[in-house]
Amino acid sequence: MIDKILYLVLMLIVYFCNVINNLILSKKDIILAIESSCDDTAAAILTGRKVLSNCIANQNLIHRAYGGVVPELASRAHQSKIIPVVSQALSKAKIDKKELTAIAYTQGPGLLGSLLVGNAFAKSLAIALDIPLIPINHMIGHLLVHFIKDKNIKSPKFPFLGVTLSGGHTQLVLVKKYFEMELIGASIDDAIGEAFDKCGKKLGLSYPAGPKIDKLAKTGNSSRFPFPICNLNGYNVSYSGIKTAFINFIHNQKDPNFISENLSDLCASLQFTLTQIILKKIEKVVKDYRINQIVIGGGVAANSEIRDQLESYAKSNGNKIFLPPLYYTTDNAAMIGIAGYYKLKQKNYGTLSESAQARLKL
Repeated sequence: MIDKILYLVLMLIVYFCNVINNLILSKKDIILAIESSCDDTAAAILTGRKVLSNCIANQNLIHRAYGGVVPELASRAHQSKIIPVVSQALSKAKIDKKELTAIAYTQGPGLLGSLLVGNAFAKSLAIALDIPLIPINHMIGHLLVHFIKDKNIKSPKFPFLGVTLSGGHTQLVLVKKYFEMELIGASIDDAIGEAFDKCGKKLGLSYPAGPKIDKLAKTGNSSRFPFPICNLNGYNVSYSGIKTAFINFIHNQKDPNFISENLSDLCASLQFTLTQIILKKIEKVVKDYRINQIVIGGGVAANSEIRDQLESYAKSNGNKIFLPPLYYTTDNAAMIGIAGYYKLKQKNYGTLSESAQARLKL
């Protein structure tokens, strides 16, 4: 008899905890965020600044055979993955779609076909649920990820220097407010992530090559093979020169075993040079603008050499460096959701007539 009473008491406690939790959630904005700019189909649920779920379906296996992302294959994969990923995000967050108060989605920049999938899905669901639709700039999301409420994240204060490092972009941005940003420098050719992948392909590494180069570089000598460090005037960067120099250097080697016998040193030397190119520009911006906060975002922000060099630089110069947790470096929907949260607070909604933009600017 006592066991039955205890069981009933426990059931009542669980029931009322769920009721209270649902009442708390109902008072907050609950955002579904969708990211489909390139080769990751992602969905996240946020309540306020807190991430309840962050789900990603990766397409690396689809594109690996081609040495890079194939746009048509990427868009087809998004079509097949978006419903399961959104369903997974809702289920993991224990949220019914009827509880959603807004939908944020990536408007651009990115691959047009991929963007259109997320764009169409977000609009359709927003119409069905009669809730606000919020278009988000992918690159802004990478920087605002630092405002997610997370024990591993310390948020910067405005203004700060934002640096986005990814497969498609290398940008230096003066961030004055959440959506007041000035692009002051960018790559004039290849992005840093492209340089990693293209040079890695020459070494025989599969796509994506960046993480593999990072791992191999840990046992290599970064000063073994010196490569040119491009230093353009102003704050723009160029990675085409180092890419060409590296590929030509490999091509000119007569020994057929040169790559296999020197792989770690090649990776370490390449990675060091790629890091120095962006680090020198960061140093110049910090000095010229007298900014002491540096915020990093993007997939290449996961690179250990870049993280170590930036932390060392910040420590020796009295600057503050903000590096995202590794799980928020790659393309993810949580970063779209946090940007959507701040737009929702401002009642800065989108419209159904807004289209996906492959070259959307800040």
